Amino acid sequence: MEAKEKVILTGDRPTGRLHIGHYVGSLRRRVELQNSGLYDKIFIFEADAQALTDNIENPEKVRQNVVEVALDYLAAGLDPEKSTLFIQSQIPELCELSFYFMDLVSVSRLQRNPTVKTEIQMRGFAGESIPVGFFTYPISQAADITLFKATTVPVGEDQEPMLEQCREIVRRFNFIYGDTLVEPNILLPDNAACLRLPGTDGKAKMSKSLGNCIYLSDPADEVSKKVKAMYTDPTHLQVSDPGHLEGNTVFTYLDAFCSDDQVNAMFPEYLSLQEMKDHYTRGGLGDMKCKKLLMSVLQDTLEPMRVRRAEFEKDIPAVYEILRKGCEKARETAVQTMDEVRKAMKINYFDDAALIAEQAARFAK
Repeated sequence: MEAKEKVILTGDRPTGRLHIGHYVGSLRRRVELQNSGLYDKIFIFEADAQALTDNIENPEKVRQNVVEVALDYLAAGLDPEKSTLFIQSQIPELCELSFYFMDLVSVSRLQRNPTVKTEIQMRGFAGESIPVGFFTYPISQAADITLFKATTVPVGEDQEPMLEQCREIVRRFNFIYGDTLVEPNILLPDNAACLRLPGTDGKAKMSKSLGNCIYLSDPADEVSKKVKAMYTDPTHLQVSDPGHLEGNTVFTYLDAFCSDDQVNAMFPEYLSLQEMKDHYTRGGLGDMKCKKLLMSVLQDTLEPMRVRRAEFEKDIPAVYEILRKGCEKARETAVQTMDEVRKAMKINYFDDAALIAEQAARFAK
């Protein structure tokens, strides 16, 4: 189905505060898209129902972090006047659509999803211990996207398999029931360093569970402490030693956050970040000087967020009211889409006057 509107949809699991990996991977782009005026609607949600699939015995963790994530959204610059911020569990139509989608996907197809396999391994699930809700997350995510007829989903590269599965579901639904749902496109970060920001320890992914994150709400001294302890090049033992950029977390972060002007402002001997990299690779540049630049750049990025967050923290009831109003607005779209889905699936029994008249005539004979 060809979309009439340009619609953004994306979200996060409220299992903890958001970190800078979330920011460069998706959140920064969301704010840019919101302010671009290029999209008709923008939906950003907290996937609390999905978060419960592997936190079922700790619902308080999810409950407490709903407001934390909302504060991070607002602090980063998301505007409830321009973007609809809502909570997944408060949209019951999502459960209904997920239920219908389950008939369109095989178990073997879910088992082949690379993102699902990775997430299962990270959480230590094995065999029959995998919660069904967690295993069927691609189906739930497809419902999230299609219920709001999203045309664009800005996420990190690790979500590409999920978007492809969503497109498969849309194609199958539309083939069986007729053009009803919109096939979404993925929008990846345009900076390669932002595709999957590694943890401060150099591991492949920044993760709350691994404890290798720099959070958007971290105070300045905590950010400095984490940067000083960051993984660099283990072979760069002396300042004079040639350094390596590949796998060097400090330079990956600089690629994601730093502009040439920021490099030149702190160290006038370099006109660009590339010049600093060249110096490091040929030797003569110490890790601490590079970390000093990164600390400065991160503070420039995070300090305005800390200030905005502190203002919103002064009125938490108002933050919940923003979410409540967002849920009401999101449901308006959800109800409309589900009316179209039920009609396409021919299960809109009480709204189908022609069906009722036809059956009445049949039994009157």
